[in-house]
Amino acid sequence: MKQIPLEQVLPIENQADYKIHLACWNGKNNPLDVFVRSWEEWEGWNTWRSKKNDFNREYIFSLIDVYHEPEIWLFGGIFRVTHRGNTDYSHSYKVELVKNTENLIGRLKVRLKRPARAKSVKLENYYEKISVAELLREKYTGEEFCGYENINHDFHVMESIYKTTKPDWKAALVNIKGVYLITDRSNGKRYVGSAYGDSGIWSRWACYIGTGHGWNDELTKLIKEEGIGYARNNFIFSLLEYRSMKADDKTIIERENYWKETLLTRGDYGYNKN
Repeated sequence: MKQIPLEQVLPIENQADYKIHLACWNGKNNPLDVFVRSWEEWEGWNTWRSKKNDFNREYIFSLIDVYHEPEIWLFGGIFRVTHRGNTDYSHSYKVELVKNTENLIGRLKVRLKRPARAKSVKLENYYEKISVAELLREKYTGEEFCGYENINHDFHVMESIYKTTKPDWKAALVNIKGVYLITDRSNGKRYVGSAYGDSGIWSRWACYIGTGHGWNDELTKLIKEEGIGYARNNFIFSLLEYRSMKADDKTIIERENYWKETLLTRGDYGYNKN
């Protein structure tokens, strides 16, 4: 299939006035999740200034790494730098959004092979290499529901889903009971939990998103020591079994115990105490 060059959708004159902001994982957050949960927070990503003064041109052309699609970026807007502080190190720029490209923000997905590990590059050096990958009908609001058997998502991804109350995810999880698994990627430890009674998976997981620990004793102790950032960086959610809300609670509890024994999540190997 013939690729559509970016210039056909987003023509830019005076390319020498622009730097591309290649927004990627910063060690704490993925910018795609930041964009989904808060425009103010995403705009803040475009005001950060390093000692190198990377964005030393009038305009910042922002692209957001779509981390689950290789070499795909989501258009995050064009910002004009209105103030960059003194020549000495300053913590932030002041920027304003260029309004005539607003209709493409969060909808335009482009293809670009990232130049090494660069976070900023000159637009004129890459403009002709950028092609249109997709134009979404609506602004991107997060990953679509993947099916119960395919849930294997990092905490920070689930946090964005919950904070934006993704309708497809909520509809799928609000009316099911089940047994779930939380894996700590830093040490391999696991925690098996369940949702039963009047509490569906959506409601139960909301507690983890809000607290980082869901009031489990071992996880509570861990998060109190390390902070909720530990959960964002290390916890992975998956669903082991799911049943309708009509399922007997005793069955859910029995299946929870089965998975605790099978996965050895009690004692030194996991975070379950009982």
